Amino acid sequence: MSGASDFGLIGLAVMGENLALNVESRGYRVAVYNRTVDKVDQFIAGRGAGRQFVGCRSIEELVRALAPPRKVMMLVKAGPAVDELIEQLVPLLSPGDLIIDGGNTHFQDTERRTRSVESRGLLYVGTGVSGGEEGALRGPSLMPGGSPDAWPVVRPIFQAIAAKVGPNRDIPCCEWVGPRGAGHYVKMVHNGIEYGDMQLICEAYLVLKEVLGLTNDALYDVFDHWNRGELESYLIEITRDIFSVKDPLGDGYLVDSVRDTAGAKGTGKWMSQLALDLGVPSTLVTTAVYARCLSAMKEARRRASGILRGPSGAERLSVAEGDRATWIEAVREALYASKICSYAQGFVQLREAAREYDWTLDFGQIALLWRGGCIIRAQFLDRIRDAFAADGELENLLLAPYFRAALHRGQAAWRLVVVAATERGLPVPAFGSALAYFDGYRREFLPANLLQAQRDYFGAHTYERLDRPGTFHTDWLAARRPPRGA
Repeated sequence: MSGASDFGLIGLAVMGENLALNVESRGYRVAVYNRTVDKVDQFIAGRGAGRQFVGCRSIEELVRALAPPRKVMMLVKAGPAVDELIEQLVPLLSPGDLIIDGGNTHFQDTERRTRSVESRGLLYVGTGVSGGEEGALRGPSLMPGGSPDAWPVVRPIFQAIAAKVGPNRDIPCCEWVGPRGAGHYVKMVHNGIEYGDMQLICEAYLVLKEVLGLTNDALYDVFDHWNRGELESYLIEITRDIFSVKDPLGDGYLVDSVRDTAGAKGTGKWMSQLALDLGVPSTLVTTAVYARCLSAMKEARRRASGILRGPSGAERLSVAEGDRATWIEAVREALYASKICSYAQGFVQLREAAREYDWTLDFGQIALLWRGGCIIRAQFLDRIRDAFAADGELENLLLAPYFRAALHRGQAAWRLVVVAATERGLPVPAFGSALAYFDGYRREFLPANLLQAQRDYFGAHTYERLDRPGTFHTDWLAARRPPRGA
């Protein structure tokens, strides 16, 4: 039926299918297309049977099936495939029509594509979509950016399909983020924070298992308890669940049979690289990326384990039951304090990116976008929203009263856990990195004075002084004290 569909979707992998089903379930008629047209036939005859879908066998047919203003969403692999689709779509569309990229696209590509598409009279949206396959079907977190005029066009659909939060479950986890690539940048930071969250949880697990000797049953109980308090989150919840799953191919628990090598996609690395470009210390995501890289060196680690020795006396703690509870609470405090630092770094990077790329970002609203549907959804994000609502110019989340108090309360336990792990030769790089960030940020004085003096000594890079304005250079070789015996 020509011109009868409300929404078009290109790409029928599982994410695309699930998102199409979500849109249709909200009362919209959806035209679908896939480059392998057999996928279209299978979908229409299968999961889409008897519902308001129009199966299309070409892009031209998809465009003809849409009512103006046409809204076409691409869910295909990021990169050249997106540019190719845009070039096919543009000649078929009319002014005011809208192209949407829902993939994990690098924000600079979205910056470029938005300008290009707008120059040809069309509108463009690059939106982060978080929540995986289940989120796409039942309600994702959506982070749209692009052409501002596109937002009123796509807003009803996006906010209808998004996850909902709030006392009445009526606040959509979808709001306009900003121009051009802002939406994809926010999604990238979300993913980078996700890297940090997961690494921190894994380090807490390592300490609980190796230092306290907790079984999987005990770990289940610990994470279940944590999920009822200020650490309540999707990642804590699924971690709890993992400890309960028995191995279907053998005795014991499945987690103990999973090979300890972690994969990674590009977004964590992108966040780390872009942090370096901006000159902001997003150390948690960088540490988490490197931890995954080290995990991938399984065979090298296996060889090294038979050659390199750790500290002696690295036995588990021998503690009474009451002391065990104290140690578990110390690990929880360390995890929470480190998590605060991780999110603080993410929002500092967003603030600097907004300045660099001329975006206006609402940081409290971004926290709300992540409150439901996405992988890092957590009770914790309400506190971040409240912090930015109280102070829209907040320089760093560490300075907000609630987070400052939490760090002051938890730092003794945090340090205890890092020391206990270090003494036993257990790698906790994210805990350590977060603590180093906290200690570095809270100090008025850092040893960079010596570093800058070194740079001026060997490279005449100049330096500034604490006691007077201006830029200075010293001939350090001429001014030095000669070595004894020279």
